[in-house]
Amino acid sequence: MRVLLPILASAALVACANTPTTYAPANGRDRGYSEQQIESDRFRIHFDAGSDMSLRDAEDMALRRAAEVTLLNDGEWFLVVSRSRDGNERDPVRVRTGVSHRFGSGGRSGTSVGVGVHFDGDAGEKRVSLEILIRTGEMPQDRNAYNAVDVLNYAEID
Repeated sequence: MRVLLPILASAALVACANTPTTYAPANGRDRGYSEQQIESDRFRIHFDAGSDMSLRDAEDMALRRAAEVTLLNDGEWFLVVSRSRDGNERDPVRVRTGVSHRFGSGGRSGTSVGVGVHFDGDAGEKRVSLEILIRTGEMPQDRNAYNAVDVLNYAEID
């Protein structure tokens, strides 16, 4: 029990330190969205997420922000001209256990149990970056073109 208590306390501390990812401006935090205007109709959108969100969900949040930026800048649709996904899906806390049993001379034997906890500070961190062009008028049949209103309607369903 003396060994288990520090392990549980450490795990609780890590859980508290790992704040959940929410859809909100990053504002200096390590989670959330941010954007940078490159030209009048070109923006770079970033969404940073933690281990509580998949890379796909983080990309959906970046697309949601791109749709909002498009509408705020009087656009109807946007074209993703480049995208990057950086990060991993690893679990930040891993627990391993082991049991061994030894037989010695004179009928003696012993059993030992081990518990190991590994904290990976970089596990689960994700960043999705999109560079978009904001457009109006007829939208082309391109898998990288998104109708801003449709993206936001899809985001509300989830």
